[in-house]
Amino acid sequence: MRLGVDLGGTKIEIIALDDKGAVCHQKRVDTPKGNYAGTLECIAALVEEADAILGQKGSLGVGIPGAVSHKTGRVKNANSTWLIGQDLQGDLQRRLLREVKLANDANCFALSEAMDGAAQGAEVAFGVIIGTGCGGGIVVNGRILNGVNAIGGEWGHNPLPWALPQDSRLPCYCGLNGCNETFLSGSGLQAHFVERGGDAIKAQQIVALARQGDEKAAQLMRDYYRWLAQGLASVINLIDPDVIVLGGGMSNIAELYEEVPKLWQQWVFSDRVDTRLVAPKYGDASGVRGAAWLW
Repeated sequence: MRLGVDLGGTKIEIIALDDKGAVCHQKRVDTPKGNYAGTLECIAALVEEADAILGQKGSLGVGIPGAVSHKTGRVKNANSTWLIGQDLQGDLQRRLLREVKLANDANCFALSEAMDGAAQGAEVAFGVIIGTGCGGGIVVNGRILNGVNAIGGEWGHNPLPWALPQDSRLPCYCGLNGCNETFLSGSGLQAHFVERGGDAIKAQQIVALARQGDEKAAQLMRDYYRWLAQGLASVINLIDPDVIVLGGGMSNIAELYEEVPKLWQQWVFSDRVDTRLVAPKYGDASGVRGAAWLW
């Protein structure tokens, strides 16, 4: 039995998969934001409850919104900032008395879709998270490309390539300006809408306004399609993936799958682009499934 936990900024989810990938148990709860001890106990309670329901201890993989430093063994680069500097792996292992594998949540998402999802059978798959933040994961022949610095696929903190003069370089939590995350995340879209004189509304509301013909929202969405095409074109130029799978809340925008491939050719160094842009098979459950597949 494989247990996977997806530790997100707003929710923590657990899943149990059998050896064929069938779901045997699943549950999600709210994340104790800003509370590391509470987060640790929440994960432990979910795991112990799953053990009791299933009648056995499963292997445990945890997807986190950051990475584990090879230097310190502690969490780094997490947009859930209360995790930064914590020995999450060690603390969970001591609390649950079993080995725990940790991986970046975007890596887990990419692994899930490569194993038995929308990228199944692909030699090289790039999984994109465009939600509260912006991350990415690379899977090659069914294995996560983690990297010597544990940041493989972290395109969210590269600058937006081929940006135009009118593309505002907003500040990013990482300390730099103009990162892909500031353009492509849901919070980034909101910030650009406000900067252009719009109300402080959710990304989904901006999309709805654009569909209703609101010109300010529609222009921002046209820019968003271009920004995503530019960002993904740089990925195609670098790793030339067979397929790119979008995940996170912004991946639910149906227009992305038609508009972005229309645009990205102009920045890809090739006479044609055969990379496929697809929606995830498992939606927002992909990350937790990928955590389970770490074993």
